[in-house]
Amino acid sequence: MTRKPVAVVDIGSNSVRLVVYSGRQRAPTPIFNEKVMAGLGAGLRDDGNLSDDSERKALAALSRYKLLLRHMGVKDARVVATAAVRDAGNGPDFVREVEKLGLNCEIVGALDEARYSGLGVLSAFPGASGVVGDLGGGSLELTEIGNGETGRATSLPLGVLRVGLGKSGEQAAREVLRRGIKDAGFLKSARDKPFYMVGGSWRALAKMDMITTDFPLPAMHHYRMKPERAAELRKLADLATIFEGGLSSARLASAPVAAMLLEQIVRTLEPSELIVSAFGLREGLLYSQLDEKMRQLDPLVEAARDAGGGERRFGEHGGLLHEWISPLFDDPPKLKRLNLASCLLADVAWQAAPMFRADRGVEMALHGDWTAVDAPGRVIMAQALSSNFGRERLPDSRLTQLCKPEQLERAHCWGLAMRLGQRLSGGVASVLEKTSLNLSRTAVTLCVPHREESLAGDAVRRRLQRLADALDRKAEVASFV
Repeated sequence: MTRKPVAVVDIGSNSVRLVVYSGRQRAPTPIFNEKVMAGLGAGLRDDGNLSDDSERKALAALSRYKLLLRHMGVKDARVVATAAVRDAGNGPDFVREVEKLGLNCEIVGALDEARYSGLGVLSAFPGASGVVGDLGGGSLELTEIGNGETGRATSLPLGVLRVGLGKSGEQAAREVLRRGIKDAGFLKSARDKPFYMVGGSWRALAKMDMITTDFPLPAMHHYRMKPERAAELRKLADLATIFEGGLSSARLASAPVAAMLLEQIVRTLEPSELIVSAFGLREGLLYSQLDEKMRQLDPLVEAARDAGGGERRFGEHGGLLHEWISPLFDDPPKLKRLNLASCLLADVAWQAAPMFRADRGVEMALHGDWTAVDAPGRVIMAQALSSNFGRERLPDSRLTQLCKPEQLERAHCWGLAMRLGQRLSGGVASVLEKTSLNLSRTAVTLCVPHREESLAGDAVRRRLQRLADALDRKAEVASFV
């Protein structure tokens, strides 16, 4: 189900951000995203109040956002303020100024903030179990997640604008963190489970890791690191100037504190891995409004369905294409969903010139704004779409190192089957509904109705033969009454 555009205005300690979402409810797509680094939390260390300068920056940004929302026709906008406004002595005064602009502003409680961040991660990682850490400018929220729900949570005054550098600052942060985790009661339950990193400062650390390791994909969401990498990231953060041009100056400035906190969390929680999540508080707010049936939908599949919808030729039949080729492949559920997502995108490049269709398909798989899929999954989808559009190999050999060879071979065969289905049907669902594919020990058989045998023309037979060769079978065409 698609929704009218909705918006979240997030008044944080570092930035004031407007995000407008559209698309399917289970897989909201940002169609506009703007932030202003107002630094509301910077003055709290001095006198416990928001500074006049940061308030002016924030209110100017909010005034612009109000006008944009009106011109965009967005009726459903939620405005939330977090740690800086929540903790500031003059926070209520600031909220009144926001409301004078015509924006209803809600101050989110500390534990609610943690819960919404946890829900945001659950939205993007169905079935996730572990601990979510949302690092902002004014606070660090930690919450357990598992079984589709958030659990125990805590909010600690350890934002990157509040923690001081140096030995004394680190010692104080370490003690606050240790005591906070112990008091929250999830020290043992968090061990050997993933730690999900939410927040721009931690994403900046992941970006540093991607640059130094020459990671072949730019998408940070679902980026994985080993826990021991935290100590190396701290060394990199102290050399942040080498990343100038790749990261904003604000993120570079906060990197040493963010890296120090991450290293202390790894030492305390002993997680199994570190996983970056682009989804957090804002997406959690949207996810909290969904009913249980909607939450059970696969966000990758829903996003692929939405992305392919605007560019297909004859209406949606990606799901039917998936069903049509499925008799050839006995895949486990994790691969089946990648197959389905690829099929939903199989017609996405028809408007491109023929020589660029494979590029379009690969680009969509690798760089689409997907959730619930990791880097190997993106590469598997890219291989399927590349083969679907007539190109066997991916453009960057480094990509193949992210997957097992047998996974790429499987995806190649999916693509050949998808390519056959597209040629046979001309992109029309009714042809797929009348025909079928069968797999035996010796042959791949295309079954067509009696008196419609000419559907299996020469071009179709060539693609059938190519698919059969890849599956080490003979190619056969059979008719039925």
